[in-house]
Amino acid sequence: MKKYLSFFRLRFVMGLQYRSAALAGIVTQFVWGFMEIMIFHAFYQTDAAAFPMSLSATASYLWLQQAFLAFFATWMMENDIFDSILNGNIAYELCRPISIYNMWFSRSVATRLSRAVLRCFPILIAAALIPHPYGIDAPASPMHFLLFVLTLILGLVVTVAFCLLIYVLTFFTISPQGLRIVFTSSVEFFAGAVIPLPFFPEKVQKVMELLPFASMQNVALRIYSASMSTAEMKNAIILQVFWLVVIVAAGNLLCSLAEKRITIQGG
Repeated sequence: MKKYLSFFRLRFVMGLQYRSAALAGIVTQFVWGFMEIMIFHAFYQTDAAAFPMSLSATASYLWLQQAFLAFFATWMMENDIFDSILNGNIAYELCRPISIYNMWFSRSVATRLSRAVLRCFPILIAAALIPHPYGIDAPASPMHFLLFVLTLILGLVVTVAFCLLIYVLTFFTISPQGLRIVFTSSVEFFAGAVIPLPFFPEKVQKVMELLPFASMQNVALRIYSASMSTAEMKNAIILQVFWLVVIVAAGNLLCSLAEKRITIQGG
């Protein structure tokens, strides 16, 4: 365990060094979030009662989505992992007395956490200063805030576990580009990154909420804005834990199979 904590610490400290990139990201995400809220505002002007969430709840959802984008964006993957698999440098990792799956997991969590730490606080502070209903509201209750933190962490590790599936599947392909395009596009849509899941038709929404993608960002952001009932929150958290166990188990199994059949040519 100590060696994986060392990987986590080193990658986290390394990620905190990219302050200029974080500043550019903050500006981009703030502008993008404000633009999305203005688009939703135009729809709410037609008939606000027809929407499943209030404009203020939707605004809070979108600001949190931007603040913690580094947690949930599956397109923010580590290119050096793909490169090591494609060019054969993965052989050096296989010679070490470690699990490459656990190493990648700890590194990926640290990378996403460091990016989020640099970006989330400025975005949240600025969003809190924007007048109601366009800014971010306070949590509905202390319980909602605690559950938000819990589901935020679960969403992060589910996202990381899913990205590790893509890394491992690269062992079985010639190029990872097709995998990245298909999986990241699917996640963006089904996780609620494009349109929040409550805005889909009820039958479609119920199916989408059962998929692993909904366990990434949808649960935490909706709990914060109190757009889920107590029973729905309980079921959503159970699903998050379920999908985390399933995806991690699948990733470890595929990784073991890949390590047994991998062939590295050259000298």
